[in-house]
Amino acid sequence: MTTRQRHLVAVWNPTVAADAMEGHIEVLLEMARRLREAGGAADEVYVWWGRVRSPNRQGPLPHLAEVLALDAESPEDEFDPREMHLYLTDYRSLYVGQVGSITSDDMAAAEPDHVPAYYRGLACDCWFQLWDLRRIVHDDTLAVVEELRRLRNMHYNDRPVSIYGGMVDLPLVVYRDDERRFFDAGERRRLLDDRYWVEFDAASTGIGAMERDLRENLLGDAVWLSLDPGSRVFVATAERTFRDHRASAGFDFAPVIGGFAKALELECRRKLSAGLRKAAASARLANVDGRSIDVTSAHLTLGQVAHALAGERALVAALGQGLAHSAWFTGQLPSILDEFVPVRNAGTHAAPVSRETAVRWRNRIMGVGCQGVLAELARVQAK
Repeated sequence: MTTRQRHLVAVWNPTVAADAMEGHIEVLLEMARRLREAGGAADEVYVWWGRVRSPNRQGPLPHLAEVLALDAESPEDEFDPREMHLYLTDYRSLYVGQVGSITSDDMAAAEPDHVPAYYRGLACDCWFQLWDLRRIVHDDTLAVVEELRRLRNMHYNDRPVSIYGGMVDLPLVVYRDDERRFFDAGERRRLLDDRYWVEFDAASTGIGAMERDLRENLLGDAVWLSLDPGSRVFVATAERTFRDHRASAGFDFAPVIGGFAKALELECRRKLSAGLRKAAASARLANVDGRSIDVTSAHLTLGQVAHALAGERALVAALGQGLAHSAWFTGQLPSILDEFVPVRNAGTHAAPVSRETAVRWRNRIMGVGCQGVLAELARVQAK
């Protein structure tokens, strides 16, 4: 039996309810609002996603017992380092939910406040408790195809998941080779001011077209799809703000720099974790603010990343063994970050960022007229 963390893939059918995904998002947002405004409990922030039983299916779901048994593998709470994912798609968009538990009980009757109203009258094989939801792809089928290919279908000889002919006997039971996490509590504190990802996505509406434009017309598939979904949102939001205000005299471009900085933080953490996964514990340590910390579990600022890469010989040597294109990551990136950090810090501390500064760094990071930082980071991959 595999020791890998198992996940699930399901499809939502827009013909069952036109606002199926929106309904679940609204429940989560309401629960998060109660937490913030009425002093609710964090363990009350969740929504139930039902696996609707098709009226055309005569027999039971073939692998229902296996799906229900996965409940034993689910994490204890939202801060558990383990993650179980429910990937949800309508083939145009893709979301990932943080699974808390799985049950065959009728949750529409048991906990109606945590279930969208459209489930009334529908029969469900099972229910998935979701503590959070993240938008991975919006209105871009090609990107959905590529993201799902990262998942391995355990009932189909561990082949990559395909939306063309492979979406049968849902939910699929899958695993990831890269063991990527999407709901790290430290990332939420550092990058989202402790908001849930569903709250962040709700405040970042209307960027789907920008994401697709960046993939198709600027960065290309390889670079864009190599980025963490959160990085894509930060980059697309920064780029949209830049384009909207490029001609605005006196506009403070600090949000543009801040968006790019958050994307770089996410990507640097991913590369450090990937490159040091097989390294000895001592090689993962760096002196940060007088403390020796494991850089694969810490949430470092860009300045701390630059310091660690420039001053920790054992760490740099281990990255050389664990990463392709490590010479750029450990050699040139620290100096780039040293230049960028004062600009980012100035914007964070209310000093306005000029258009000229924003243009220079936007072009350098995105690769306008040069080999961009994001393109170089895309070449930094685990060996």
